[in-house]
Amino acid sequence: MRQLFILAISALFSFVNISGQAEKARLNISHLTGDFYIYTTYNTYENDRVPANGMYLVTNMGVVMFDTPWDTTQFQPLLDSIQSRHNKPVVMCFATHWHSDKTAGLEYYRQQGIKTYTTVLTDSLSKKNNKKRAEFLMTKDTVFNVAQYSFETYYPGEGHTSDNIVIWFKKERILFGGCLVKGASDESLGYLGDANVTAYAATLKNVKRKCRRPEYIIVAHSDWKDISSLEHSIMMAKKLRRKSLRGR
Repeated sequence: MRQLFILAISALFSFVNISGQAEKARLNISHLTGDFYIYTTYNTYENDRVPANGMYLVTNMGVVMFDTPWDTTQFQPLLDSIQSRHNKPVVMCFATHWHSDKTAGLEYYRQQGIKTYTTVLTDSLSKKNNKKRAEFLMTKDTVFNVAQYSFETYYPGEGHTSDNIVIWFKKERILFGGCLVKGASDESLGYLGDANVTAYAATLKNVKRKCRRPEYIIVAHSDWKDISSLEHSIMMAKKLRRKSLRGR
């Protein structure tokens, strides 16, 4: 009986330990649709554990990554997980603005032989703020054709930052909004220290006009499964603009 009791307690502690580890997982990968996957890493912001969503696409030429892990310990584990799941290397990586939750891994991935991309404006801000920088710079909105897929980088104007871009997969109707678009349940537009609060709403409207009828909208720090996120972000940005103008 005593042995059974000890075994039961041991099993309970093992379960609790495993559950705790699952809750504190540093890297999660979820299937979006087709060859598209969302990966999530975590970091601490204002004493809260905050998720950071990136995306990757599996093509016949290799894997294309959009944004880098925020958690610096997950640069290689993400590559290893992709290789294990898909038996393909990452060949390209795009960062959607200069903050570390998007650019932290650029230098590491460049050293691994991965082609890294940002806009010229992002590179300028990265240099100014001592952030990691990409090897290849885009001077304008650019269409990339990678094996069987095509996507466009689009700069809609200033919002979360002065350099934020989105990625639009027109055929698949997938919008990778990054930090510019907030989650449908978010109560604010988040960190505004580098934001243009008066232009934010107009910038989001530009995204809406450019990226028509998206079936998926991937946001950076919230649940990405509710595609009302863009409309909700526009509403919050309008309120923010009115508040800002009243305060002048």
